[in-house]
Amino acid sequence: MTKENNALKQRINAWLNPNMIASMDALIAENDMKNHSEFISKAVDFYIGYLGTKNGTAFLSQTLLGSIQGTLQKTENRVANNLFRLSVEISMMMHLLATTLDVTDDELLRLRGRCVAEVKRTRGKIRMDDAVDFQSNKDDEE
Repeated sequence: MTKENNALKQRINAWLNPNMIASMDALIAENDMKNHSEFISKAVDFYIGYLGTKNGTAFLSQTLLGSIQGTLQKTENRVANNLFRLSVEISMMMHLLATTLDVTDDELLRLRGRCVAEVKRTRGKIRMDDAVDFQSNKDDEE
């Protein structure tokens, strides 16, 4: 801090409860603050913002918004990475399966339509048992 900034500051006296001072000391150490003045200055800035909104929930919501957005971004990145890995594995499985099957374009088109309808109907909760049952019953009908 420069001498010019110090010249703009004013000294005030404050009487604080010893428990409050102990809590403040612990938070100063945890948050890499230099001294009580820095802590009190940040606390007063926060409280001025809180009072300035005339609605505490609006201020707290804005205060927490940055933290929540960061957490959501991390979660979104994790989900996107997992979906990419899953898509790669499914693509590999489809290519391996395609090398062993002799399926016509019409059969593939009908299967795709059936699968789209099934995913919509079950909201994506597809079970291998249902597919096996369908394929087994299909063979019985022929």
